[in-house]
Parts: sequence; structure tokens; C-alpha cells
Amino acid sequence: MKVERVELRRIGLPLVGVFRTSFGVERDRDILLVRVEAGGVEGWGECVALPRPVYSSEYLDGAVEVIRRFLLPAVRSLPQHRAHAVEPVFAKVKGHPMAKAALQTALLDAELRAAGTSFAGYLGGVREAVPAGVSVGIMDSIGELLDAVDGFVEQGYQRIKLKIEPGWDVEPVRAVRERFGDILLQVDANTAYTLADARHLARLDPFDLLLLEQPLPEDDLRGHAELARRVRTPICLDESITSAKSAADAIAMGATSVVNIKPGRVGGYLEARRVHDVCAAHGVPVWCGGMLESGIGRAANVALAALPNFTLPGDTSASDRYYARDVTEPFVLENGQVRVPDGPGIGVLPDPDVLAEVTTSVIRL
Repeated sequence: MKVERVELRRIGLPLVGVFRTSFGVERDRDILLVRVEAGGVEGWGECVALPRPVYSSEYLDGAVEVIRRFLLPAVRSLPQHRAHAVEPVFAKVKGHPMAKAALQTALLDAELRAAGTSFAGYLGGVREAVPAGVSVGIMDSIGELLDAVDGFVEQGYQRIKLKIEPGWDVEPVRAVRERFGDILLQVDANTAYTLADARHLARLDPFDLLLLEQPLPEDDLRGHAELARRVRTPICLDESITSAKSAADAIAMGATSVVNIKPGRVGGYLEARRVHDVCAAHGVPVWCGGMLESGIGRAANVALAALPNFTLPGDTSASDRYYARDVTEPFVLENGQVRVPDGPGIGVLPDPDVLAEVTTSVIRL
């Protein structure tokens, strides 16, 4: 397969409501889509980097620059532009896994469309639909939080994840548990605490949470291992897991007993599958995290979540959780699940009219 054209397209999608985490407040999404043309087919990928380097060191403008100046020339240097083949040349560019993931996903999508193979089938998916969880941001009041959770429970989401930070943790969790009983409930701290907060975080133990996600900074594996000894709630790592090797190291240290896999964070879906395999080999369950993706990124995530060791509901929400109108046909919630696309590649394409309306810039190469 030889790539003939590449398009870097920025789009702006307004969120249906304000989404607040310890990283800040989001009211709309600035998204980079990568489109490749090769052999009469097109492939799409989505870059999940944020406009500012707050979740990781990556940010959208930097991702555009890295793709243009370094990753595309690396692809052009290869005799065949296949998704597996780009990994060794991408490795020569330090960091920037989200930029790498976006371009590699577009290449893989085109490759699979040409072969008539679905993303889920290629990765090794075993499910036609995956259980859907939903992430609930930090609210202005517990009453507002309870109203939001009530709506998601009524819609049929199988798991609720609450974002927490110092000052918004024990009491919101207590209120949700008391109001909604034995629903599957977990919390996500996005690195907002330190090991000095261990005694406070142990106050979450009585609420029978599925997991406590990334409580400490991403580089503090020893701290997570020590915290795991001090609390009963299972520790799950997110930002700390950047590769299959880092997952193996974290498991060996006792720093995690559950892993959140985000393909953009680990450099793409091929590495995400390796993380899945490492965790499966060690008996560590995984689930698919989300970055408020459009239908392009969501389609690939849902396919990944169909793999056998994804035994916990992920952030594979329906499209209307975040967007009144998506760029693809919307993903919908059916009996608490989202169907896995079974068409070639990621199984979806953007609507040209909607895409034109939400596009803010295009670079054609």
C-alpha cells in the first residue's frame, strides 16, 4: 500500500454540557482528524491530544507539527506504507504517542478497508457489542451531580465513573452510593493526589468502588504500589501506562490491579493490543478509556473494547453523551451496550456535509 495524499483536518464540536476535571473545564472540543488516501481507499484516524499540554506533554498544534515534519517523512521513506511497518521508524521520534496513533490508525483503517476486514476482527474482538460506561465530570453541587447520574442510570449505562479531586471526593461518592445503591461505581482522580493523601483516600474504601483510577502523578509507580497497600479499593492506572512494557512494570511492582487502555496514550491500537495481551497474561483486567472522541475515534475504541480481556465497562458512551451531532452516524445505547462496527476498517465514515460545517482548518499534503 502506498499513500498518495494526507489531510490534517481540525474540527470544532460543541459539547452538550460543560465537562470539568482536575485538568480544567471543557465546553467544546478542538479535534484533529487525519485522513489518508491509498490505492483508491481512504483511512481515518483521530488525534486525542488536547489543545493545551495538561493531560500529557502533547498538545494539538504540536501534534500537527510532528506529523508534518517528522512522521510523514518517516512513512514516505518506507517502500510500503503499512501500519506495522511504521512502528520502527516512528520509534526514532521520541514521544508524541498521540500524533503517532492518529497517523497509524489512518493507515491501518485504509489497509483494512482495502482488505475488507473490520477493525474488531483484525484486533481479535470477540463481542458484537460492548458494555457502556459513562464518565461524569466535577459538578458545582452534589444535587447537580445526583441529577446527572440519575439521567445516565435511567438511560441504562452499566457503570458510572465520577471525576474527583481534593475537596470533591468522599462526600460526592457517598451521596451517589446512598442514592443509587449497588450500581457499578468507580472514581478517577487524574493524578490530583499525593501519597500523603493515602489516609484520606482510604475513606473511599467503604463505598465498594470498582477502582480508584490514577490517584497519584503518572511517574510515581512506587507511590501507587505503596498506596495499594494502604487502601482496599483496587488501584487502576491510566496516565502511567504508556506501553506494554510500562504495564508489565507496573503490574510487577504491585502498582496496579486494573489497567485503563487508551490507544492514543500508548501510541496506537497495535500497542494497545499488546497492553491488553500483557495484562491478560498476568490476570489483570482492562477497560477502554475515552478522551471525548468523535465518532471516528469512538468507532476504533469500541472495536478495541471487543477484545476478550476488556472485562469491565469502559468509557464507550453513546455519541449523545457528549455531542448533539457527531461527524459520523451516532453510536447509540442499546440495553446498556454499544454495538461494535462490523464494516471494513473502523466501519464508519464522516458525513461530508457535517464535516464541512464543523471544519476550522485543513492542511493537505
